[in-house]
Amino acid sequence: MIKIGGAANVDVSATCRDVATLALEGRRLVLVHGGSGDTNRLAEELGHPPRFVTSPSGHTSRLTDRRTLEIFIMATAALNRRIVSELQALGVNAVGLSGLDGRLLEAERKAAIRVVENGRVRIVRDDWTGKPNKVNTGLLRMLSEAGYLPVIAPVAISPAGEPLNIDGDRGAALIASELQADTLVLLTGVPGVLRDFPDESTLIPHITVAELPDATAAVEGRMKKKLLGAREALDAGVQRVVIAGSSGDSPVRSALRGGGTVIGAVHETEAAPAPERAP
Repeated sequence: MIKIGGAANVDVSATCRDVATLALEGRRLVLVHGGSGDTNRLAEELGHPPRFVTSPSGHTSRLTDRRTLEIFIMATAALNRRIVSELQALGVNAVGLSGLDGRLLEAERKAAIRVVENGRVRIVRDDWTGKPNKVNTGLLRMLSEAGYLPVIAPVAISPAGEPLNIDGDRGAALIASELQADTLVLLTGVPGVLRDFPDESTLIPHITVAELPDATAAVEGRMKKKLLGAREALDAGVQRVVIAGSSGDSPVRSALRGGGTVIGAVHETEAAPAPERAP
């Protein structure tokens, strides 16, 4: 289970090349992607600049009104097509999806969210986000068994049929657990969890489950959400989560060998590739 971040400094092409190598070797893979960088750029171009809010717990997220949701869907759809196109050019029969398709990813729309502005908590009600809570694993297994590689955009569907913006890391964590994946790889624009961002020499190579709360409290911005997703995946039975950089010749294989930050029950002195486990 691989999730590639959507920030502007993420190397999508390097990830596609490595994913293609693994797929052509016979690995069954599922790829989830983000889209934050593309959404920001498109929102600026369309005259609806992005806005971000911070929850009382310190997590930063996109404020998603209806227009922002439409822009998010457009941006992630374009990125999805790009990834599928690159994989197809590399000989991989990828198929692009969002959580809307076949109710692949369901989420409950939040009636309201609490945000902190100028030191005060306020309630926002015009929000089109949700926490993913259900996966159509039958659809993913059918595609995988037929030789397709699913590429999933982080848009979910509510029980009422509404499209919702979801956090891609948490969506990937849920899919990984539902497919009983051994390893979840979260690729980002930095080499892993950094003790002192952006100093890459402060990379934390291993984090145990017991150490996750302190690590989450210490990091800033999007990394908090990645560690939250990691915790949810581990709690649901995924054996380990690797947060690693997306650049280089083989970012996925490097992560599977223990590059980046490996998160699991105990410290790993040398992480080996997890055994293949079909979706």
